[in-house]
Amino acid sequence: SYSESAGIECIRKHVAQYIQERDGGIPCDYHNIILWNGASIGIKSFLNLFNERLDDKPSGVLIPFPQYPLYSATLTEFGLAQIGYYLDEDNKWSLEISELELALREVKDTCNPHVLVVINPGNPTGQVLTRKNIENVIRFAHKHHLFLLADEVYQDNIYDKDSAFHSFKKVMTEMGEPYLKIELASFMSISKGYVGECGIRGGYSEIINMDPEVMKVLLKSISAMLCPTVLGQVVTDIVVNPPRPNEPSYEQFQKEKTETLRSLAERSQLVVDTLNSIPGYKANPAMGAMYAFPRFELPSKAIEAARAKGQEPDAFYAFELLENTGILVIPGSCFGQIPGTNHFRTTILPQKKKIKTMLETLKLFHIKFLEKYS
Repeated sequence: SYSESAGIECIRKHVAQYIQERDGGIPCDYHNIILWNGASIGIKSFLNLFNERLDDKPSGVLIPFPQYPLYSATLTEFGLAQIGYYLDEDNKWSLEISELELALREVKDTCNPHVLVVINPGNPTGQVLTRKNIENVIRFAHKHHLFLLADEVYQDNIYDKDSAFHSFKKVMTEMGEPYLKIELASFMSISKGYVGECGIRGGYSEIINMDPEVMKVLLKSISAMLCPTVLGQVVTDIVVNPPRPNEPSYEQFQKEKTETLRSLAERSQLVVDTLNSIPGYKANPAMGAMYAFPRFELPSKAIEAARAKGQEPDAFYAFELLENTGILVIPGSCFGQIPGTNHFRTTILPQKKKIKTMLETLKLFHIKFLEKYS
């Protein structure tokens, strides 16, 4: 049967307890939890709240480049202004406050900035923000009165031994006044992590410090969608209620979870190391998430051939790769990138043997591609 539109109450309470334990005991009120059919629909529903014009200017949303295309597509659909800020590729895709300030200055006369989107760990870049970086982002959001949207769906996927996941909620709470009162919407999904149940569609958000009247509007708007799938809610409940010590399945669960994350870390390193061995390729360490996002150089003749077909150079390269090898990658131009650069996103998810075969094939293709267009 249908459940409450925000999700089954006991599951929301379990999610709140899960978040509270994750954040070292910082309280989490289940009334701030909404269950979704995956994080994407939750993010879209949240951003739709800002679909208004003031002084004949649209609301503006700061999004990272590169970014998960859900954001640019949603902003276009809702008529919101896209304010892109570039991550620093030369510094492991770090988020620089100076870049955020620059992005705001460039749109001061064209829109009303209201939201700052941060994806941590990053998609497609795989970067993991340091605590200091997060603190600076929180100060920036407070300074400019921005609602923070923290896309934290890859929080369990951290591979770099020197990196750790820090939730925005935990950091801003520990920073104290005035930062703990910043409006924050954070999102999580069962599609990622060590579970990877992407087809079942389940996820949740925690929204804090939002005006109660605005929260009423959000809850009313989602009631039109009736409720998240009950199956997705149940699986979400399982994810946030893992086996505990002294329970029969605890040791087996810990073994499988550890092995899954270890294998992902190993495959991540394999992909990055092999990509960096290809002439003209440069890949930053994949600190988290499930992807690599290498940069590669293209000969001028290849760029000319791409333009003749009306394609971006990296898209031209991706199509040639697909047609000649069957390997599918997503061009960097789909995610946003500094003009004149070329990237693609590839996943680390296939089995190690398949990844090795794919990377060997990619390397041979690239060498032949360079010969063809030199």
